[in-house]
Amino acid sequence: MRNLTLLTDLYQLTMGYGYFREGKQEQIAVFDIFFRPNSLITYSVAAGTEQAAEYLENLRFNEDDIAYLRSLGLFSEEFLAYLAELRFTGDVYAVREGEIVFPYEPIVTVKAPMIQAQLVETALLTFINHQTLIASKSAKICAAAGGPVMEFGLRRAQGADAGIYGARAAIIGGCASTSDVYAGKLFNVPVSGTMAHSWVMNFPDELTAFRAYAESFPENCLLLVDTYDSLHSGVPNAITVFRELREKGYEPKGIRLDSGDLAYLSKEARKMLDAAGFPNAVICASGDLDENSIRSLKEQGARIDLWGVGTKLITSADMPALGGVYKLAAVYENGVEIPKIKLSDTTEKITNPSLKEVYRLYDRKTDKAIADLIVRFDETIDESKPLTICHPTERWKKMTLTDFTARKLRVKLFENGTRLVGSAPLSEHAEYFKREYARFWEEYTRLDMPHIYKVDLSDSLFELKRQMVERKGRGE
Repeated sequence: MRNLTLLTDLYQLTMGYGYFREGKQEQIAVFDIFFRPNSLITYSVAAGTEQAAEYLENLRFNEDDIAYLRSLGLFSEEFLAYLAELRFTGDVYAVREGEIVFPYEPIVTVKAPMIQAQLVETALLTFINHQTLIASKSAKICAAAGGPVMEFGLRRAQGADAGIYGARAAIIGGCASTSDVYAGKLFNVPVSGTMAHSWVMNFPDELTAFRAYAESFPENCLLLVDTYDSLHSGVPNAITVFRELREKGYEPKGIRLDSGDLAYLSKEARKMLDAAGFPNAVICASGDLDENSIRSLKEQGARIDLWGVGTKLITSADMPALGGVYKLAAVYENGVEIPKIKLSDTTEKITNPSLKEVYRLYDRKTDKAIADLIVRFDETIDESKPLTICHPTERWKKMTLTDFTARKLRVKLFENGTRLVGSAPLSEHAEYFKREYARFWEEYTRLDMPHIYKVDLSDSLFELKRQMVERKGRGE
């Protein structure tokens, strides 16, 4: 594990130094990571908490770090000595990897001494923002595809780490495999890939190229057929090689289309493959695909069995940043919580104060999610009694639940600096997402004009927030 302690913005350290000089370095603070809504967010898939946990476990300034900070000429030797001994000693609450989350819900909460809690902001946001963004994009692409999707984005990612951890997040969001061999090894997930156009171009003709590839991979022969002419050259030559393979006792995997009119080409290719006696040969498509183009192709009747998605997945092209934030929710004085709130002229940017918990409420008969409820940390929900939930700002919008179950969305990830939840195989996170996704009505997850999923505030939290806003408004 790389030492990423300096993976932070300078202002975290300058604020830390200020807290140190003010004697506030050990004051307990509570910070929440959450994201706000925008027109492209219907739901998000949480990811990145394992990398966040590894970072916190390994938080320590080594001698080179301290020497570098000394060279900046900003900090006293007393503060540098304090940093040299610093370790993470706080508590962390987080949703599971693969959990479906919505705007304003605290995905991660850090409760720790002020300098520690402030220092880790940047790195935690880096891990959570990026992987949640890519996992969410992957989920939408896979839902549109309705079949296997291969993540093909490494060469277009914004750097090696973005490619590696983007592949990880894509698997959580539903992709069946990745082209990234390093990620395949690191996370023990399936890798996929066949050939590029350069392979075909490096032989005297297409048929010779296909035969050479089939010789090397007779049991896994999937041929790229659009280097020259998909229907008049590529598919006929592939069929010739497939027949030769069958004579040797092998069955071909199929073909890949990477350009052109994928709807038309796939339908014609399907006819040709079926007529030649290869109805089980798959047709794979790639080439700047995303959930919208995939859905359009399916509406056009495209005969595509397997999808390879790269650039628009690994970069989340239509929304390149999640916009998650890290906001102070409370501090403690003599063990007593002092809630904190950030005000804004924009209602959506007013934060929710206090240490909080999040519950997901399900209809007991259908086991489908009804709403989420953000509550103060010490609140509990009694499933044996009716529960009335209200809109977070328009309290006249109410719903009373009588036959429901409630589940805490978050687990305690760290206690007093000790990690309580270890890493799990990536396949477990992907399976968890799949199970939880099935517990939402399609109306909440559809691509076009989804029904807005309810995320409400408990009466206690709403009243605290209202009072704090009014007091701040009066200048108190």
